[in-house]
Amino acid sequence: MPSMLIYIIAAYVLVLIIIYFFQERLIFKPEKLDQDFIYKYDVPFKELFFEVEEGVTLNGLHFYTNNPNGLILYLHGNTRSIKGWSKYARDFYRYNYDVVMVDYRGFGKSTGRREEKLMLNDMQVVYDYLAVQYHENQIIVYGRSLGSGFAARLASDNAPRYLILDAPYFNFRMAVQRFVPIMPMKWILRFQFETNKWIRRVNCHTYILHGTKDWLIPINQSEKLQALNPRKITLIAIKGGGHNNLPSFPEYHNFLRDILAP
Repeated sequence: MPSMLIYIIAAYVLVLIIIYFFQERLIFKPEKLDQDFIYKYDVPFKELFFEVEEGVTLNGLHFYTNNPNGLILYLHGNTRSIKGWSKYARDFYRYNYDVVMVDYRGFGKSTGRREEKLMLNDMQVVYDYLAVQYHENQIIVYGRSLGSGFAARLASDNAPRYLILDAPYFNFRMAVQRFVPIMPMKWILRFQFETNKWIRRVNCHTYILHGTKDWLIPINQSEKLQALNPRKITLIAIKGGGHNNLPSFPEYHNFLRDILAP
């Protein structure tokens, strides 16, 4: 019996070590692009490069219109690159909004090692660049899944017109803890993304979109976020929506129309 207990403890410790050192591979699923990859779209766009620190550059796309009504800064999820996410730009472009999408470190053409503090600082650099070209009351920060944490942090430190969170987590630790309930994620998770803390400091109105059948990040995490400041946070529950298919529901597009259409 004592030897069995030793084996169990040793296995538990081994799993902790694996999670700690390999969590980045479990969290981030980037698509990497060659630096000479050429983007091609049938609407006007330009490629952006942000030197966030010496030797580290982020790659982005800026879809632009004539006399835009505003700008959507779209912060994507934990997979693919802006090459794949760019198809969603049309959901905003159709309402005469410019759209900027940026790849995180290690995604697409973006370079650099991933650490939470560094990645959060990266997004502030991007926001500062855009705030020179657009008045803040024209900027809408949109965060999808993983990107919802970055979006909430940006909105808490700045003054955009709106914050939109698409399938957000209460905080990243809670999202991960569901899958490994017996692991002390507070101590071994290097990416915390504490949306619940940042959203308390957001002064603009926040809209949360969440599917009622989201198995990856259940809607109750958005309900908890809304409860932190119900006067400034509106939750739009999309009945039957999952984690990756909200744009396939009319309710999603009706919401965008209501807040973006002139």
